[in-house]
Amino acid sequence: MDDKLQVEQKVGGGQGLLLGLQHVFVSNVWLDPLFIAAMIGMAPLAASNLINAVFAAAGFVTLLQATRLARLPIVQGPSASFDALMISTAKTQGMAAASGGILVSAAVALLLSITGVIGKLGRWFTPAVSGTVICIVGIVLSQFTLLEFLGGGEGDAAYLAPQTLTLSIGTALVVLALSLFGRGLWRRFAFLFGLLAGDMAASLLVGLDWGSVREADWFGWPELLPYGGLEWHGAVILAFMVAYLAAIMEAMGVYQAAAEIADIKLDDRTLRRGFAGEASGSLLSAVIGGLPTTAYAQNVGLLRLTRSGSRYPIIWAGGLLLVLGFVPKAGALLALTPGAVIGGLFLPAAAGLFTSGISLLMRMEKTEANFTVVGVSVLLAVALPGNLSGLSGFWGTLFSNSILVGALSVLLLQGALVQLPRRFGRSYSPSSGERKSSTPNPSSSTSP
Repeated sequence: MDDKLQVEQKVGGGQGLLLGLQHVFVSNVWLDPLFIAAMIGMAPLAASNLINAVFAAAGFVTLLQATRLARLPIVQGPSASFDALMISTAKTQGMAAASGGILVSAAVALLLSITGVIGKLGRWFTPAVSGTVICIVGIVLSQFTLLEFLGGGEGDAAYLAPQTLTLSIGTALVVLALSLFGRGLWRRFAFLFGLLAGDMAASLLVGLDWGSVREADWFGWPELLPYGGLEWHGAVILAFMVAYLAAIMEAMGVYQAAAEIADIKLDDRTLRRGFAGEASGSLLSAVIGGLPTTAYAQNVGLLRLTRSGSRYPIIWAGGLLLVLGFVPKAGALLALTPGAVIGGLFLPAAAGLFTSGISLLMRMEKTEANFTVVGVSVLLAVALPGNLSGLSGFWGTLFSNSILVGALSVLLLQGALVQLPRRFGRSYSPSSGERKSSTPNPSSSTSP
């Protein structure tokens, strides 16, 4: 019997709360601000405000999307598309310039959503494009995940340490075993059981430092314009607009993957409302010093593994995230989970996300042009950033981001190899890969 939860299927309070809590734990809502704050050397107070702002914006938009707008089982949060850009901008121009870039790019996205332009752009977001972007996001997520999974890099004390590998591998095995072979609640709460098992093992093997939890306040408001007045820099704004394009493509793929899992049809109205909600959340986030919000890809992997397509646990997740935005002590408790356990949780989620991308690619038209578009885009996204790491400025920001490289590559290649040939009446034969013309050949006609 199929125990899959449908998108409009209501879930009991206790079960909905646990499913929502699982989404909160699996999402890296708290990891992005922690990572960015550490990379730019933020003071503890500023870092705390950044984390609270991200939680508050993510919770607000998740609730809005699940109840009023997109009405899909999707969690909102900061996109990895912006991480490298946030770090480079903060180091060179300051966080006030980064917030200005977020505000302008989000305002443009909101305008495009309200006017329906984004819906019209949907024809460009074919399964080949969306599937490629989702696969690339899964690959990028796995790279960040493996840093936690392995204990950092060479030279770090925890790198490949027995305790680290025991925690990461053990957590991943618990999640995989319950997701693949468990039944009922064991399968549905696989990630939550994996988190509990990992934290219990960590308390025995390495111990947990509760000092940060004791020192954190119980209640705190996100500060308005914490970095001072917003600053406007043309290059920064342009870079954020390009990053937002990648985030929109990533979100489009997430919507398509979530709709497929939930067995519903994705229409233009849902996309317009969904993107308008994401842009509104980014506007709010810019004002309170947070990060841009977008549909969270890793939670789609969780939907696939737990077979829970209902949006009601997402409502719980949004409420929990909103509460965390005003309770620094709760955020400190979440951050208590060791990196190795987080890596063990994220690795199966990244795999589920990657397979969601593959599932979308299987729906594309099987032509040599599409195969070329997908293959070249993925290879460029994986290989190009490392080979152009010496670039600086705008181009350095652009080519250092694998998701940006992949998103731009797949759009440009699809336009050149698929859309333009079709516009001029020529395309590739699905069977042989040879060009075919839509214009009849007079020599092939026969006399009556």
